[in-house]
Amino acid sequence: MRQALDGDVGAYKTLLGAVAPHLRGVVRPLLMRSGRGLADLEDIVQETLLAVHLKRATWDPSFPFLPWLNAVARYKAIDALRKSGFRVEVDIDTMSEALAAPDERRDSTLDSARILNALDAKQRKLVEQIIMVGRSSADVGAELGMSEGAVRVALHRSLKRLGKMFGKSRHAD
Repeated sequence: MRQALDGDVGAYKTLLGAVAPHLRGVVRPLLMRSGRGLADLEDIVQETLLAVHLKRATWDPSFPFLPWLNAVARYKAIDALRKSGFRVEVDIDTMSEALAAPDERRDSTLDSARILNALDAKQRKLVEQIIMVGRSSADVGAELGMSEGAVRVALHRSLKRLGKMFGKSRHAD
């Protein structure tokens, strides 16, 4: 991808040919878990390749390419599932044992606040609004004066930062 961004047309063609099988491997499990089958697999792969082509300038070469590519594929798969009317419903009665008790919820809220305070104001707003509130990246981007793609990249980086800061301590326990 770095070579492609530098204008190497041959490298770009090779990249697109090489990532197509990888994308099938990323999208296939998402479709299977949704119970929708593989009918839309190739359409989603093609949509992802098109998005990679159109948004390739949003990839930051100082970061690995595959996580960015995988995120694009996941977003395209989710978009396709949404367009097809896919919804997941969970019976709350079956989840009662998994829900936190009142004291545990207060502790987790405090933990969430502590974790979010590790981010700068813009990153914190992105995580709060998109991850916790469930707003779309387009809506949050419009509010912050950012493109939807820039919001997704910034959100990815914010979550990656949180993972680096807090993920390691959890795994060490």
